[in-house]
Amino acid sequence: MTAFKLQVQDDDERPEHWRDVTTAEGLPLVFKSELEAREKLAQLFPVLVKLEQFAADRKRTRVVVINPYDDIDNPKDE
Repeated sequence: MTAFKLQVQDDDERPEHWRDVTTAEGLPLVFKSELEAREKLAQLFPVLVKLEQFAADRKRTRVVVINPYDDIDNPKDE
């Protein structure tokens, strides 16, 4: 099943650095649908999302697909 997480770029010194939006426990916020993820992104970062809609600023927020095959792609310690 495909899952989605939120990321934000908020370090002007390192624009290539994105961080996951996390819960109070430090775990990434994960959503089952892209629409649900985008709604939460707009709720948490309304100004940044609005600026991006009008191309007034560089991209600072994104919804990322969590790779369901990540465990296959990465070697495991035996």
